Amino acid sequence: QVQPVESGGGLVQAGGSLRLSCAASGPTISSYTMAWFRQAPGKEREFVAAVSRGGSITYYADSVKGRFNIPKDNAKNTVYMQMNNPKPADTAVYYCAATGGVTSMTGHDYHYWGQGTQVTVSS
Repeated sequence: QVQPVESGGGLVQAGGSLRLSCAASGPTISSYTMAWFRQAPGKEREFVAAVSRGGSITYYADSVKGRFNIPKDNAKNTVYMQMNNPKPADTAVYYCAATGGVTSMTGHDYHYWGQGTQVTVSS
């Protein structure tokens, strides 16, 4: 089974950029829909973005649309979260998730999760 491992989190200034990586061990991620979720302190986990198995279909939360991208490199077995123009409201632990099912914005549809990486956006 696939095991996502996130990296790349840290401190970034508002208006800057940051790229998160999710390297998957195990089966190739070309067989999986991949997604990013996040959870801020005191808040529930929320969907950020998802990309289909082939990488041609993407979904984004309205709060990040136009600022974040979710490129998928099946050859490297890695999916990324390119965060452009981040805002302090984007501060959260970001989780990478995978599912063998269809592209979904619901956390319960994802069966494989990473440990998370902290992103802090300063104003």
